[in-house]
Amino acid sequence: MPSTQVWDAAAALRKVGLRVTRQRLAVLDALRDRPHASADTLTTVTREALGSVSVQAVYDVLAACAEHGLVRRIQPAGSPALFEARTQDNHHHLVCVSCAKIADVDCVSGEAPCLIPDDAQGFAVSAAEVVFWGTCPDCATAAASPQ
Repeated sequence: MPSTQVWDAAAALRKVGLRVTRQRLAVLDALRDRPHASADTLTTVTREALGSVSVQAVYDVLAACAEHGLVRRIQPAGSPALFEARTQDNHHHLVCVSCAKIADVDCVSGEAPCLIPDDAQGFAVSAAEVVFWGTCPDCATAAASPQ
């Protein structure tokens, strides 16, 4: 979900045939405001909103929503699983090697899957997942500043 769009979590759940529950709404609301969040972060935020929720309940919500295309799970090397609500495109990610900040980057070239393998070996490719590694502007500035 691009950040410029308003997202109605209840309508999205209904559209894919999932029941609308307080836990699902709270997790999706937390994720909307925190792209690339871990399940632990989402559990903390959901607990603040609801008073209590189990870690397993948050994982169950994330799994159901991922299965129905409402949530995307990503896992850059060396990172726990992270979740985002931007699922309607085949975007990629930039990861800072210093602070682990993650940013979305739109398709590298053209329409999904954005990248085409030289030899797809008979596969019908529908998506490509690319992670760009580098140093974010904040870390680059900090590294260049005399201490």
